[in-house]
Amino acid sequence: MEKTVKEQVVGVIAEQLTRPAEELSLDATFEAVGADSLDRVEIVMKVEELFDVELNDDTLETLPTIGAFAEYVSGVVASSNRAE
Repeated sequence: MEKTVKEQVVGVIAEQLTRPAEELSLDATFEAVGADSLDRVEIVMKVEELFDVELNDDTLETLPTIGAFAEYVSGVVASSNRAE
């Protein structure tokens, strides 16, 4: 079974933070799981590469939780797939 975009995003975050994905709650903030600003930049770069999309830095600053970030990425990926 193929993983959803959200699951893949959580996987990227877990890999960056060297934590099991199961430990990452969608309600958790990046700070709560130990992600600093450098981790966030790395996560964004990996997600952009994984899905071949460009994420808006200004929008990213307004996404407080892992779930909100994953939801945003899902929307960007969906609209990018429709554009092809």
